Amino acid sequence: MVEPSVIETHVQELRRGTVVLACLRLLVRPGYGYGLLEELQARGFETDANTLYPLLRRLEKQGHLSSEWNTDESRPRKFYRTTAAGERLAAALTHEFGAIAEAITALPQET
Repeated sequence: MVEPSVIETHVQELRRGTVVLACLRLLVRPGYGYGLLEELQARGFETDANTLYPLLRRLEKQGHLSSEWNTDESRPRKFYRTTAAGERLAAALTHEFGAIAEAITALPQET
């Protein structure tokens, strides 16, 4: 029997790259950090603010996201949006993710 903590560690490793893809795909519509965090969690991508905000800054620095401040409401929010380069990256990652899923499905299973 595998310890639950060991399983959780490996599940976190599997999910790490999928959060990047999920952010790029969700931010085709502009969104702010906390709203994105809630949407990710609602869709089964467990992540926390300490992971998400550095990821958003990194993707922006790499040119895959753009951002602008919205000060229309009482609390200013920085809205992110996937750029054309980010959309191309998301398409490539989606393709690779599908190929990996197919390869895993084709592996022999424990009996």
